[in-house]
Amino acid sequence: MRIPLFAAALLAAAPVWAGSYYTVRPDDPKAIYLTREAFPVRADGVADDSDAIQQAIDKAPPGGGIVFVPEGRYRITKTIYIWPAVRLIGFGATRPVILLGANTPGFQDPDQEGFMIFFAGSRPGQGRGGQGGQERRRSGRGNLNLTMPRDATPGTFYSAMSNIDIEIGDGNPGAVGVRARYAQHCYLSHMEFRIGSGLAGIHDGGNEAEDIRFVGGQYGIITRKPSPGWQFTLVDATFEGQKVAAIREHEAGLTLIHPVFRNVPTAISIDEGYAEELWVKDGRFENISGPAVIISREKSQRTEINMENVVCDRVPQFARLRESGKSFAGPAAKYEVKAFSHGLHFADLGAAGEIRTNFEAVPLRAMPADKADLPGLPARETWVDVHTLGVKGDGDSDDTEPIRKAVAAHRTLYFPIGRYRVTDTVVLKPDTVIVALHPSATQFVINDSTPEFQGAGAPKPVIEAPKGGTNILSGIGIYTNGVNPRAVALKWMAGKDSMVNDVRFLGGHGTNKPDGTRDNPYNNTHTADPDLTRRWDGQYASLWVTAGGGGRFVNLWTPSTFAQAGMYVSDTTTEGRVYEISSEHHVRNEVVVRNASNWSFYALQTEEERGEGGFALPLEIEDSSNITVANFHIYRVVSSFQPFPYAIRVANSKTIRLRNIHCYSDSKVNFDNAVYDATRNVELRQREFAWMTISGNPLRQQAKSSYRVEKLAGGFYNISGGAVDQAGNYYFVDAQKQKIYKWDAAEHRLSTIADSPLDPVNLVFDKAGNLMVISYAGRGTIYSFRPGAPPSEITLLKAEPAAPRPGLTAVLPVDHWRLENDFAGEAPARKPYQFISPDGTTFIPAGEDFVTGRLYYGSKLHDVIRAFGLAAAIPGKTFYVSDEGELQTYSATVDAAGTLTDLKLFAEAGGEGLAVDIQGNVYIAAGQIFVYNPAGQRIDTIEVPERPLQIVFGGSDRKTLFVAGRTSLYSVRIH
Repeated sequence: MRIPLFAAALLAAAPVWAGSYYTVRPDDPKAIYLTREAFPVRADGVADDSDAIQQAIDKAPPGGGIVFVPEGRYRITKTIYIWPAVRLIGFGATRPVILLGANTPGFQDPDQEGFMIFFAGSRPGQGRGGQGGQERRRSGRGNLNLTMPRDATPGTFYSAMSNIDIEIGDGNPGAVGVRARYAQHCYLSHMEFRIGSGLAGIHDGGNEAEDIRFVGGQYGIITRKPSPGWQFTLVDATFEGQKVAAIREHEAGLTLIHPVFRNVPTAISIDEGYAEELWVKDGRFENISGPAVIISREKSQRTEINMENVVCDRVPQFARLRESGKSFAGPAAKYEVKAFSHGLHFADLGAAGEIRTNFEAVPLRAMPADKADLPGLPARETWVDVHTLGVKGDGDSDDTEPIRKAVAAHRTLYFPIGRYRVTDTVVLKPDTVIVALHPSATQFVINDSTPEFQGAGAPKPVIEAPKGGTNILSGIGIYTNGVNPRAVALKWMAGKDSMVNDVRFLGGHGTNKPDGTRDNPYNNTHTADPDLTRRWDGQYASLWVTAGGGGRFVNLWTPSTFAQAGMYVSDTTTEGRVYEISSEHHVRNEVVVRNASNWSFYALQTEEERGEGGFALPLEIEDSSNITVANFHIYRVVSSFQPFPYAIRVANSKTIRLRNIHCYSDSKVNFDNAVYDATRNVELRQREFAWMTISGNPLRQQAKSSYRVEKLAGGFYNISGGAVDQAGNYYFVDAQKQKIYKWDAAEHRLSTIADSPLDPVNLVFDKAGNLMVISYAGRGTIYSFRPGAPPSEITLLKAEPAAPRPGLTAVLPVDHWRLENDFAGEAPARKPYQFISPDGTTFIPAGEDFVTGRLYYGSKLHDVIRAFGLAAAIPGKTFYVSDEGELQTYSATVDAAGTLTDLKLFAEAGGEGLAVDIQGNVYIAAGQIFVYNPAGQRIDTIEVPERPLQIVFGGSDRKTLFVAGRTSLYSVRIH
């Protein structure tokens, strides 16, 4: 039975502790215990226990470990730092409490937040933060500048805190319970935040939290985009009595499963000027005086809001759009919101998209009974420690038979930290529960070349859950290594009441060696494992749910490059729900759903790496029905160079509900299409949208574009970066092949202008006809040559200090990629350098990053390189520039130094390419080519056979629109 959270109001005179989830001390020889015998701790709520707690955390091994905290009240006076992969877990008849006493120095100023618990990205002396692992950083609210250990990062894995309450005493208006910007396989669980006078329970969260409660404070949570950019998922979270809002957030990919909001003015407030992907499922809103949900950037394609099955009591205004003030009132005092959706909607594949709001609500006679979504673990008193049953966990002994005997004799088995080597499948009983508390440090492992997993044959699981079972697997890692071709880590056939929670499918990124150091998944060229006998894509799927399997799958990480997929769901109609799963770094597929129905994937995240993921398909759905995919984040890393046509492939399937699809990349090879239906041969290029249901019905005929698009040439790898000479000829780059091509507009002929190994990326012409080439090579490389000249006749241009250059023409990127929503502030920044053309008529402004060759995760993200093309800023004419990530286009003027000024939002559309015709109409390449008049109104659409990347007007009359697609060059005559 699940141990309930304490539900009474917080008493000021005598604090009452919530019910403990781990009531008995878990025995683990490799764990750290915060006891008086080992540390100078009092746990009486009076003495300062800050140093003692920190000493215990510091003692945990660098590769990760567990610090167990006995019941008691631990008063702190300063921030406690939890290092990467360390888990702080409380136990005892009552839940431990970490207490911030009244009026504690350093926690009084709400503009200088004081964190009680801070999840760090490195230990002192480690990481890029400098001496002591420190860094100066600004808070998510933009009003703080502190020096402290490095914040958690996209590489912070396995950290956690569980079964410990946070309590903030009076007189601490700047206090925050937890800062947690960590990445995969980190979490908060079974906690109560008694915020009292404090600012918030959590400021900046990440990954997943479950069974948590926030009482009082200004906010329960203040959060923004987590450091990896993935979603922030909360399951079974309760908010009560916050003064401003239960949650204030932006860009968090907030995914709420069974949230409860009570007695607050607002449940969720999205910050002004920000988009969000918000998914709420099975919520409960009670006594909310203001708008329950406040939505910003209502006209943006990046705003993706969906809520389903939310019951409301005394919630007069369910939602409000911030800019217009439009509100959506409930139909009665008690009602159920069957569905609320706002954002870019597609009725089906092939339909036109539109920004719209759906609000479907019906009155209720009475509120339904409340019920937690996740099943709880069996009572701690029933757990049996496998070490008492002869199971070794030393990494050397064969634990197969001892584990099998333990499964046969007991229902709930507890595995302390260790490596449990097995040589054959462990088959669970229908009610077996396996519990561990650290999936990186506690592993089921098969060594390379284990005989039972060799040869060509049927899938062979390490662990198998039987049909219809109520099994639970929690907190453990499963490692199939790299030379076991028949291996499946986990075959799951258990039923709808089963659960897999906090399980790591080891291999690939983030996998630790037995000594705790991080395993390197790559050889020196990132094309294979360092050991070539460990073949990528050489095993079956890591997690295989089949034969009627289902249940809850929560906080999973499955990035093994050796597996054919991270998760494979087949041959089942049993309900399955997936919450916050990271399936990454596979060669062919991340997640496959085949011959399955009644499944939901909430906060699925995929990532494709340059080495293994160039041809990886994130999600494949075949022969399936009634599938929901919500808050899906689909990412390709910045160093990617291999284009791929689509992110979601659907075949012979119906009623596929796609909600809040966020498909993005800071590389120049994002997925060309978000969705492809192979049965109906139709694709959706829009990478960001809120709503689409693939019905499986025949397609409706859509009106054809009035423009004639002509294919001029094909067979390219990935073209863009072009420029037009004075005669109107179009020159462009195929960067992967290091070639510069020319399309002769008069002769209608293609020729190769240069193929020297000089890494060309973008082209610019000066008025004398010299071709300036922005190169990826070296530090700040721009060279120039005369088309037709010998390859030896090139001129290397030098960076000069920036200065106003009246009479010269500045050439600027027409698209930018920003990792944060800061385009309007960063794009107008004055560049410190300029490159002057050989004829002295043209210059290219450049940043410090370009001149120094600065790398971002091993790649160059400089604006003149990352852009798909550059354009001349003509004096007296408006210059247009797109924010590719936020899907917006701005108008601007350009000063004599080539700096953008007077930026104004022109259109809620933006993408890779942009061009302006002689009438002043603006053409924006963003999946298709959308045409806007000078007033910012869309007037037409040009449909191109493949995704347009760069568009430039050329020809002798400048009425030919050249379109660089991925593989082909097209033209369109504009009349």
